[in-house]
Amino acid sequence: MLRKLWLIFAQACTLCLAALFVVSTLRPDLLPRVTGRGGNVVLLQETATPVTAERVATYADAAKKAMPAVVNIYTSKEMRQRNPVLDDPLLRRYFPDLADRMPRQRSTSLGSGVIVSSEGYVLTNHHVIDGADDIQLVLADGRRLTAHVRGADPETDLAVLKTEGESLPAITFGSLETVHVGDVVLAIGNPFGFGNTVTMGIVSALGRSHLGINRFEDFIQTDAAINPGSSGGALVDAAGNLIGINSTIFSQSGGSLGIGFAIPVSLARAVLEQLIKDGEVTRGWLGIEPQELAPEMAQALALEGGGVLIRSLVQSGPADRAGVRVRDIVVEIDGKPTRDTSALLARIAELSPGTVSKVTVWRDRKLVSVDVTVGRRPKAQ
Repeated sequence: MLRKLWLIFAQACTLCLAALFVVSTLRPDLLPRVTGRGGNVVLLQETATPVTAERVATYADAAKKAMPAVVNIYTSKEMRQRNPVLDDPLLRRYFPDLADRMPRQRSTSLGSGVIVSSEGYVLTNHHVIDGADDIQLVLADGRRLTAHVRGADPETDLAVLKTEGESLPAITFGSLETVHVGDVVLAIGNPFGFGNTVTMGIVSALGRSHLGINRFEDFIQTDAAINPGSSGGALVDAAGNLIGINSTIFSQSGGSLGIGFAIPVSLARAVLEQLIKDGEVTRGWLGIEPQELAPEMAQALALEGGGVLIRSLVQSGPADRAGVRVRDIVVEIDGKPTRDTSALLARIAELSPGTVSKVTVWRDRKLVSVDVTVGRRPKAQ
C-alpha cells in the first residue's frame, strides 16, 4: 500500500515538472502569474488617470516676468598699446608726442542692463560703459540694438543708456520698504557672456556701507550668484519686481563666493529720474570732510544718537562761510539725524543747492544750530 502511494506521488511530481517545462518554453510570460513571488523586476507604468500632488515651489513666473527686460551689454573702446619704455622720463622729455604715435587697439567688455521704460531707457552700472565708444544691446528675444549714454553718475556707479526700438519690455519697479533680510531674490544677468541667466538666493543684509566701493553706499547684500558680466543686471523679488541693480561682488578669485552687492531700487530710481531729465545728478554740498566718530568718544560726549566729526573744511565753502568749525560734531541736518558718515552724506546729497539748511552740531558740550546756504556738489573727477 505504501509503495503504491509513493508511485502516485512520483508520477504527479513528474507531470508537474513536465508541465512547467512546456510553459517555460512556449509561454514564459505566464510564469510570473504561476510562480507568484520571484526574482522578477516589476516596472510601474504611468497611468492615464492624473494623480493630484502638492506643487513644488517655483519662481518660474517671477523669472518669466523679469527676464525680457534684462539686456546683455557689449561695449568696446579704442585704446593705445602701452609700452613700459614710454615711462622713461628722459624719453618723454625729448619725445613728448611719442605716446600718441603708438598703435591703437580695441578693447571689448560685457555687462548687463535693465530696460526701465518702453521708450528705450536702460539702467546699468557706470563701470560697465565707462569710456566705451560703441555700445550694443542684445535683448532676450535676440534683437540687437545700438545705444548711447544718456547720463552717468560715477559716485553711485549708475548710468542710463538710450536706445531706439519697438515694443521694448520694461521691468516693474518694486519697493525697498517691502524687502526684508531672508527674502528670496533672483539675480538676472549675462555672466561670462552666456546670455540671460537666473540665479537664486536670499537677502543677506540691508544698508551695507563703508565698503569703499562708491561715494554713496547703501547696498543690498545677497548670496545669489553674481559673476563677471552680470554687473548692471536686475535683482528682483519673488514676484519679479526690481529691487536692486547688481553692482559688485566680494571675491578673492574673481568668481562668486556668495557675497554680492546690489544698489537698492530707491537710490537707483532717484538717480535714474535725474539722469533722464538733466543728463546729470545734482546734489547738495557743504564743503566738509567727515570722519567717523569712535563709539568711545560718542559715549564720553553723551551722544546717544551718534554723530560725525568734521575733520576739515573747504576754505570759503558753504559750511566754512556759515561758521561751522573743524572738530564740530554734526548730529542733525534739518531735523534728520546723522548717525554715521553714510547718513551724513545721504542727508547732504538730498539738499537742494541754493536753499538754506539748519545744521545742528555738538560744540563745547552743547548743541549749536548753524544756517548753511547749500552749494552744488562738484562733479566727481
